[in-house]
Amino acid sequence: MIRLSVPSIDESDVDAVSRVLRTGFLVQGAEVAAFEAALKPHIGTEHVVAVSNCTAALELVLRAIGVGPGDRVIVTAYSWLSTANVIALLGAEPVFVDIEPDTFNVSPQALRETLAKTFANRELARRTKAILVVHTFGQLANVAEIAAIAKEYNLPWIEDAACALGARNASGAAGSFGDAGCFSFHPRKAVTTGEGGAISTSSADMARSLRALRNHGLDPEAKTSTFVAAGQNTRMTEFQAALGVVQLGKLARINGARASGAARYGELLAKTPLTAPVVVEPGAHVYQSYVTLLPRELAPKRQELIGELRARGVETTIGTWHMPMTEYFRTRYGFAVGDFPVADDVFARALTLPLYEGLLAEQQETVVREISALL
Repeated sequence: MIRLSVPSIDESDVDAVSRVLRTGFLVQGAEVAAFEAALKPHIGTEHVVAVSNCTAALELVLRAIGVGPGDRVIVTAYSWLSTANVIALLGAEPVFVDIEPDTFNVSPQALRETLAKTFANRELARRTKAILVVHTFGQLANVAEIAAIAKEYNLPWIEDAACALGARNASGAAGSFGDAGCFSFHPRKAVTTGEGGAISTSSADMARSLRALRNHGLDPEAKTSTFVAAGQNTRMTEFQAALGVVQLGKLARINGARASGAARYGELLAKTPLTAPVVVEPGAHVYQSYVTLLPRELAPKRQELIGELRARGVETTIGTWHMPMTEYFRTRYGFAVGDFPVADDVFARALTLPLYEGLLAEQQETVVREISALL
């Protein structure tokens, strides 16, 4: 089976985890601090706070900026469900915005239209607390325009950079543009700690609040134990962090291999009906996933295609989820087909191909050959 994704694990990773396990010190200590320090140069913010996963990272950031019951958060329509779930878990309402048809990132034009409509209503404006933007599949969203829109409406904005560690443009790296950035170290990401997440910010006040919230509300700077918030336990373990430090040493190599594999796919797909990913600028896409688009007439057969490819030894999947059209959000808020037409189209047609550091050129050729034969 040519797998969809395989983490880059070798003996150095195993040795790092074994070393920490033998110490008996397993929860949030020196190794976590070292991992946080090692992440900073890749992001460019003054503070990094490691947590148990990216879902926890997103929820803690929203809590830190005061999102609660009855509030509203503007969010892209197309992402993994945790991006919207964290809003709902805080008792707030996700306000979904349609996406761009080529990058799959949130549409700045749709964002402007949504905010203009929102702020025309005084009550809706009062309840709107933040903008949550996703760097979809590892490609930077239009951060300059989003930052300008957020400033115009005086709203904090958060980067869901779960897939985008190492993505950058001339102005900076993913996680350094908004008020905070949230990262994932799930096994499908370039750098993995099994599960795990991190929050980046240049606000000392936010970092202090996040460090308290991840550790039962314990003030991280007090000389004696003082609990200043109703916090959670979303700490990262020491052996995860030790694995993360070793993994970070390979980030440039791993992202480079993914970029090379993406370029090879681009050549192989040129004579097929599949549409390859669009890249806005070099370096701004790190290809956490390589997501293509099927021709519209073949979209109804996508699940059949995925099954047939698996039978032929090739693992593929959908892109990600059209969040407002999942059962929970659709039934709760009454969304219907046509409310987010670009997300409707992309969700129906997206097909993710295998891509990871160890994927061989001949395996990519097999992937494209099998897809072409079925199409």
